[in-house]
Amino acid sequence: MRVLAQMAMVMNLDKCIGCHTCSVTCKQAWTNRGGVEYAWFNNVETRPGQGYPRTYQDQQRWRGGWALNRRGRLKLRSGGRLRRLLSLFSNPHLPKLSDYYEPWTYDYQNLITAPAGDDLPTAKPTAPIVWSANWDDSLGGGPELAQHDPVLKTMSERVRLEFEQAFMFYLPRICEHCLNPSCVAACPSGAIYKRTEDGIVLVDSDTCRSWRMCVSGCPYKKIFLNHQTGKAEKCTFCFPRIELGMPTVCAQTCVGRLRYIGIVLYDPDRVLEAASVRDEHSLIEAQKRVLLDPRDPSVVEAALASGISEEWLEAARRSPVYSLIFDYGLALPLHPEYRTLPMVWYIPPLSPVVDAVRDTGFDGEDAENLFAAVDSLRIPIGYLASLFTAGDPAPVRDVLRKLAAMRAFMRDITLGREPDESIPASVGMTGELMYDMYRLLAIAKAEDRYVIPHAHREPTTEAFNDGCSVQDSGRVMLPMPKVRAS
Repeated sequence: MRVLAQMAMVMNLDKCIGCHTCSVTCKQAWTNRGGVEYAWFNNVETRPGQGYPRTYQDQQRWRGGWALNRRGRLKLRSGGRLRRLLSLFSNPHLPKLSDYYEPWTYDYQNLITAPAGDDLPTAKPTAPIVWSANWDDSLGGGPELAQHDPVLKTMSERVRLEFEQAFMFYLPRICEHCLNPSCVAACPSGAIYKRTEDGIVLVDSDTCRSWRMCVSGCPYKKIFLNHQTGKAEKCTFCFPRIELGMPTVCAQTCVGRLRYIGIVLYDPDRVLEAASVRDEHSLIEAQKRVLLDPRDPSVVEAALASGISEEWLEAARRSPVYSLIFDYGLALPLHPEYRTLPMVWYIPPLSPVVDAVRDTGFDGEDAENLFAAVDSLRIPIGYLASLFTAGDPAPVRDVLRKLAAMRAFMRDITLGREPDESIPASVGMTGELMYDMYRLLAIAKAEDRYVIPHAHREPTTEAFNDGCSVQDSGRVMLPMPKVRAS
């Protein structure tokens, strides 16, 4: 067994208010330069909606991620080496700038030079505004734009886009830093790589040749081309901060405190097998089997043999990401059917179910009433399943039942009553475990939400000996499948 460490993140969508603070601070930190005005390494999408870039989830159009061929082997949706070579200079699967948005600025000079008058002068935009990264936010899941949502199209017969049935929630997105990244396999020059020490996927600008195959290969469309430098750029998981034990900028500035960062351990030799599972509904469990239990003595022994320090093992044991995935069973990956094994996970949102039940005349926080209401939430379980479980509603229903049970269980404790152990037992948990889950989700401090070990840093003189700090020894050699010509 080989053991590697992976930085991972979990976002609790129940707490996202769509304020876009994470997007703005990320923009200021990483994409405030020329050539990437249109790039948002972090963006917050309103669901349902078209997303950013528009309809990026429609892989029949964009051909991102992996698929299985007739023999059950992984292949890039964008095609084999021959097809990608033939389309090297004219890639038909690239989003246009209009699919992102045309960046604009404002006529601030008008604020100074406008003649005196009865009205205050305004700074008008210098170009027509027809689309932006967060455009769907204005209509809040209404039928005008939601009908173009690729996920919603697959279930249009079950969800009627009428005003009285409208629903919405916010979905923050960054690069998934996948265990089986299709962008790495799609890059002809090998400029994209996965770091050995923490699994963060980065771009080597010196090697990048602007082929943009990584853009089409990424199913989440989280790689952008800098039009001034001709280099691909993407979310770096704020690795300079991570190396110092600090959280990412988006997590640090999140108003809702909905992001959790931690280390998980995984076996790279299991990645290909997990990504090649035929049944899409089994992909989540297959991905979980790739991740290792940091409390298992055999895993600890193998990790130490692989060069992982005791400090990192302790961080893995305290990882909130591992707890939310395994101990509490709340976190789910985004679009596991892309077979990239993403490492940014999500806790599905629980609709305002308490008020809805109360309006019917029943106790809105009674456990039995909450459980009965889970299947009739305003946000359809089928839609959440299409995002997080490849269409399987059972795992989503289990998560929502746990969140509902936590509300009912904590009400008794808050009111000074004797806790009802039958409530957590009904969802396969103990009262102590459910209380720990509540503390992590509701009142955890920063040191509990971000468990990030310090990285080993080489002396500065050695780092600059060869003129570049990015070395081949820092790249993960995953068992990538051979991409055959189609």
